[in-house]
Amino acid sequence: MLGDKEAFATIAVKSIETAEKFYAGTLGLKQLPSKERGVLSYQSGKSTILVYESQFAGTNKATAATWVVGDDIERIVQALKAKGVAFEKYDFPNTTREGDVHVAGNNRVAWFKDPDGNILSIVNG
Repeated sequence: MLGDKEAFATIAVKSIETAEKFYAGTLGLKQLPSKERGVLSYQSGKSTILVYESQFAGTNKATAATWVVGDDIERIVQALKAKGVAFEKYDFPNTTREGDVHVAGNNRVAWFKDPDGNILSIVNG
């Protein structure tokens, strides 16, 4: 039923103005035209990310969105750090860390939060 339909990430934020600075400015996502007040849409590759105002912003304790960045993960981590993004440190079984990147076998992932505490990540693929 839904297997051949497109899906998009939906992320709740407290302030649309703060979110716009982060998602467009810090992350470099392309903002799409929006007709609704308190709602922003961004193009990220072939995907869309919808950001909307909600009193429940930042209450999700799991990853809300992940970008697959391939071998560029370390370069992107450094670029985001230069823009003030702080990376999360987690202790997972069978996982080591190389700086801000968590390594488990061939998987390399780095987690960070948006201004409302939504957990986001980048992964090598």
